[in-house]
Amino acid sequence: MGDDHLLGPIPANWEYTTLGEACRRGGGDIQTGPFGSQLHAADYVPEGIPSIMPQNIGDNRIVEEGIARIRPHDAERLCRYLVREGDIVYSRRGDVERRALVRAHEDGWLCGTGCLRVRLGKNGVEPRYASFYLGHPSVREWIVRHAHGATMANLNTAILSACPFVVPPSREQQAIADILGSLDDKIELNRRMNHILEAMARAIFKAWFVDFEPIKAKVAGATSFCGMPQEIFDQLPGGLTEFDGKLVPNGWSLKATSDIADYVNGRAFTKNATGYGRMVIRIAELNSGPGSATKYSQVNTEPQYTAFPDDILFAWSGSLGVYRWHRDEAIINQHIFKVIPNDRPSWYVYYRLVEAMPFFQAIASTKATTMGHIKRGHLSDAMFVEPPGWFIDAASKQIRPLYDLIHCNERQSITLSALRDALLPKLISGEICVSGGE
Repeated sequence: MGDDHLLGPIPANWEYTTLGEACRRGGGDIQTGPFGSQLHAADYVPEGIPSIMPQNIGDNRIVEEGIARIRPHDAERLCRYLVREGDIVYSRRGDVERRALVRAHEDGWLCGTGCLRVRLGKNGVEPRYASFYLGHPSVREWIVRHAHGATMANLNTAILSACPFVVPPSREQQAIADILGSLDDKIELNRRMNHILEAMARAIFKAWFVDFEPIKAKVAGATSFCGMPQEIFDQLPGGLTEFDGKLVPNGWSLKATSDIADYVNGRAFTKNATGYGRMVIRIAELNSGPGSATKYSQVNTEPQYTAFPDDILFAWSGSLGVYRWHRDEAIINQHIFKVIPNDRPSWYVYYRLVEAMPFFQAIASTKATTMGHIKRGHLSDAMFVEPPGWFIDAASKQIRPLYDLIHCNERQSITLSALRDALLPKLISGEICVSGGE
């Protein structure tokens, strides 16, 4: 069976065509974003029209965090590259199987340099259905297989246009989009909720442990602090001492990040990976989750080289960062520390590392050759002031519920994603048939 029938047999009233033909019929097209000569580094500004780059393409959604922006007059100049609701955006290089459906609030953003835009047209295929179809494992594999490039995959309009495409009746398209979309919407709701929960937890941690706001308020004459139990406020030290140019609470002790946890470096487990078994966690998996390049191995590992749900991982080279592992048990590759707290709550260790990350990133930036990194000894250089245990216990009642709920939401989203991914091939191939009213 050739590429023309990529998914195998389909229901009699469904049609095989190509993505390019489906776009043409609907009055749409497939085109690249602007070339680098049309948009230079100096054209990007802190505030303006978002410009979608390959790094902003998530799992069928545009990732707005850290997105580049351009001035309105540049957007007008490049108006032919602006996206509309229902467009689908691809990366032209690298992880070419990823795509993102443009939602209503993203209408008018720029399909940036390094991206491709798929437009089904006003009279064409249901865009949500098309975006899910393009996420079918066989379709993703087809795109990767046909992308050019010896060292890095490259996608172009001709390849995408030739991609085999299945067109069910419009009612079936709508039903498939509704079913898979409802799962996607819940996943997105969890993501937004976790964004708020994380902001709340970090705000409390920073106020209590970094900026010492309750103690400063007490020193200034306040008799209580919003959000802090009165009995805890009453126990706070009544003074601050200058240390290294900063006022710190009396009686609190000086600590280093090396004091609060053990840091176990992963090993080169990608060598001799079998393709089966547990995921091997590299920095790519921490940043973007599993993808087509993810390695799997059946090797047995000791607990210190194994990531369990809600473990803390610290990427110490490349894009330095601290992460919580929400997925199933996996294997930790080199360049990643497993962080094992020493007699301190996991939330406390995690947010201490979050606060220390700018310090580590600054060190890594001075050591960049092929990639920046820190050394184990630098863990002893990141210093902070630690309160007594009773203060940490009191904060735990405020922060721990937020911290735990974030993990629960992430686990639920992973389950929903697995359900969506299991349903998707069966719905897209017609193995499970639905209608608008079922």
